[in-house]
Amino acid sequence: TADDVDPEDGIEITCEVNGVRRQLGSTKTLVFNSAALLAYISQFTALRPGDIVLSGTPGGVGMGMQPPQYLSDGDTVVVEAAGLGRLENTIRFSN
Repeated sequence: TADDVDPEDGIEITCEVNGVRRQLGSTKTLVFNSAALLAYISQFTALRPGDIVLSGTPGGVGMGMQPPQYLSDGDTVVVEAAGLGRLENTIRFSN
């Protein structure tokens, strides 16, 4: 369960686009540790169970690829944090 996971031990976080891994990171390599980030954010907003806190990105963003690989309409993006859960979204462009 999420209660058994300690972000300071390093939670592996992956991002896939259409089944291809684009990013791999860990909470262990954050500039500021998880406790410091949550303490800072809690100064100006109430955090609730299930909230997702984003803290930047490891290498692998599409703009930095040669050639650049941007998201397209219909792409599926999956972000997973080991031991915590998975978030899957399909990109839909509006007119």
